[in-house]
Amino acid sequence: MGLMTGDGPLGRAPAGRFNFEAPEPGQAMYIAPSPKRMRVVVGGETIADSHRTMLLHESGHQPVHYFPVEDVRADVLEPSDRHTTCPKKGAASYHTIRVGDNVVEAGAWYYPDPVAGAELIDGMIAFYWNRMDAWFEEDEEVFVHPRDPYHRVDVRRSSRHIKVSLDGELLGESTRALAVFESNLPTRWYMPAEDVRVALEQSPTVTGCPYKGEAGYHSVVRAGGEVVKDLIWYYADPLPEVAEIAGLLCFFNERVDLEVDGELQGRPDSPWSHGVKSENLPPVQTRG
Repeated sequence: MGLMTGDGPLGRAPAGRFNFEAPEPGQAMYIAPSPKRMRVVVGGETIADSHRTMLLHESGHQPVHYFPVEDVRADVLEPSDRHTTCPKKGAASYHTIRVGDNVVEAGAWYYPDPVAGAELIDGMIAFYWNRMDAWFEEDEEVFVHPRDPYHRVDVRRSSRHIKVSLDGELLGESTRALAVFESNLPTRWYMPAEDVRVALEQSPTVTGCPYKGEAGYHSVVRAGGEVVKDLIWYYADPLPEVAEIAGLLCFFNERVDLEVDGELQGRPDSPWSHGVKSENLPPVQTRG
């Protein structure tokens, strides 16, 4: 989420419009220095450590940290036969990472001769986020994908009348929900468990969010016995920045009929419109 994803201003389906000629949706790229110290760990060893990374934002993708070659351990990199081409960046070559018995085939890439407009990543190396063992911002481990500096999450108390139903069956109703406004996502309404009016089944599904933490899920048991899988999610132990949502339950706007102060909301079209993909994630540790 942020500038380049979802309905962000330079994403593939921007919600608004500029008063100047903007790049075509999906074509923007923005590269800027990051002030954070970033570290990459494989096999228990730090293989990259830099406070000089460049953060590349590209339409439709999460941002990517590029490390100066001087800040990457050369002894763990081996040449790879993999090569790819990107029209916005040029021809990429890949390194295999070897740390003891730990081998990540073609796990790092670089552009030996980037095209015009991508010169800032010349001499820089990037890593596949989900193929590394751990990532750190300063001294805190971060999970799932890089944090976007243009992403924001605001949690607000609200007395608006929230009513959730499905095919006419009431699932939940509250005037004490928390509204979560998150960049390029529908407004989410987190309500107390007592305001959910339907039987729930605990789901084995677990997903992670770099801004909120590790989410668990409930399936909903409808009046006739039908089970609607993973219709509700919650954060039992959210990250400190969104601590207020701990234990509250949230329905997927995409899959229910949601009314706010009596006004029926449209169902958003999003990656979650057709269910949730479970992720095998390490536990997200909160830090005070």
